[in-house]
Amino acid sequence: MSALVAPPLALYVHFPWCVRKCPYCDFNSYTLHGALAQEPYVARLGRDIAAQAPLVTGRAVTSVFFGGGTPSLFSPEAMGQVLEAARRHLSVARDAEVTLEANPGAIERGAFREYRAVGVTRVSLGAQSFDERALRALGRIHSPADTRRAAAELHAAGLGNFNLDLMYGLPGQEVAGAARDVEEALALSPAHLSHYQLTLERGTPFAARPPALPDDDACAAMLDECRARLGAAGFGHYEVSAYARPGAQCRHNLNYWTFGDYLGVGAGAHGKLTLPAPGRIVRTTQPHEPRRYLAAADGALAQREILAAELPFEFMLNALRLTAGFEEATFVARTGLAWQVVDAAVRAALDAGLLSRTAGGYRPSPHGLRFLNDLLLRFLPETPKNSGASALSMATPEVPATA
Repeated sequence: MSALVAPPLALYVHFPWCVRKCPYCDFNSYTLHGALAQEPYVARLGRDIAAQAPLVTGRAVTSVFFGGGTPSLFSPEAMGQVLEAARRHLSVARDAEVTLEANPGAIERGAFREYRAVGVTRVSLGAQSFDERALRALGRIHSPADTRRAAAELHAAGLGNFNLDLMYGLPGQEVAGAARDVEEALALSPAHLSHYQLTLERGTPFAARPPALPDDDACAAMLDECRARLGAAGFGHYEVSAYARPGAQCRHNLNYWTFGDYLGVGAGAHGKLTLPAPGRIVRTTQPHEPRRYLAAADGALAQREILAAELPFEFMLNALRLTAGFEEATFVARTGLAWQVVDAAVRAALDAGLLSRTAGGYRPSPHGLRFLNDLLLRFLPETPKNSGASALSMATPEVPATA
């Protein structure tokens, strides 16, 4: 490996509680029973940030993401305290993007003004659908009216830079229903829209008792129709499941997809850090269960080095989500590997029509975006346990799926 250069740095903060866990969700989240004890958790987050700060001395944090779970269960004051701890122990850029995930059914009226006042600059609303029956099938606690009210309050609070999460391929859904959800979302004037297919994840109630879902052809038709409507509305398709108005791409998620670094604090949070001096790239993991996280000693952080043989796949797993792809120089700088390590696999993907050339690198072709797993598997290390789609699932790092 050649010398490593530290890439941009972000901060991810995990809040693991929800009013009710959705049956399709495999994130590290837990149903809240009783009152939420905010103070002990916020204090632990502050100590967690302080303990990890020496790992990134002198590096600027360009974005902060409050993810969950349902971070909007925590008060604006609590978020302000976490941001204060981040600014005290880390070099948070003055123009850092600060995103808060919010459930339209778990946000108090008027709260968005207060979140903005403590430093939140962007919000991601989990709308999922504007169909009452679909929301009930998904186990959501909010209604379409709640989403509309939340969007109106975001605009009134000066937080027009917000994302709406939408899902397609829902139980009983047809192409017209998926398109109608997109039109309902566009009517609320978001700056960004995440649009992803409902999948049955292992260990979830939906996986144990699968609902009747549209077939692959129907889902492909939904995606094509929705993508066309978003494009006509001025939303650029910049990542597999993300669309944005010009200049409104999620900076935090772009850092993930370009193989940047991020500190992970909170129960079950994952991080990725480049340590140039010893020449290592490591993934970090926090204790998953909230009680264990709260009881753990400060700095109790598991680290696992990403081996050189794994780096091509780890890089491509992120970079190939971007419709613009990546440059050769970025691969070399972020992995410390010579381009020759992936040259043969890239050429084969070009021949298969899964990749296209750009001025300085490569991007997924339309065919490659549709069959992204097939493209990614070409970069997976050849070992007995790493074969097929199951290896892809096992190797995928945990990063937020929403923007």
